[in-house]
Amino acid sequence: QVQLAESGGGLVQAGGSLRLSCAASGRSFSSDAMAWFRQAPGKEREFVAGVSWSGHSTYYGDSVKGRFTISRDNANNTVALQMDNLKPEDTAVYYCNAGWASATRPGSYWGQGTQVTVSS
Repeated sequence: QVQLAESGGGLVQAGGSLRLSCAASGRSFSSDAMAWFRQAPGKEREFVAGVSWSGHSTYYGDSVKGRFTISRDNANNTVALQMDNLKPEDTAVYYCNAGWASATRPGSYWGQGTQVTVSS
């Protein structure tokens, strides 16, 4: 069974940092682009960051550029999202996605999500 499991969410003050991790199991995703999306209450799902299968190319949503960094470790089948200088508007449930193609074309595999709450 293919699973993506996110971890690392929590409560942090504005200006603080969190590191999210996504562990894949069931099959290797080393040939797939991976991404993070987020969804805040009452809002549409939003693309946060994506990374190519090799890890050499990264992509970011405008609202997180310069503050978030996506990376991957194909040997361990994991993807990470380092979030710095967090803002209250970053509060959302963050989801890991495998097989991502673009900001509007997520892949088929999703994790269960991890809550990130940023207090002002």
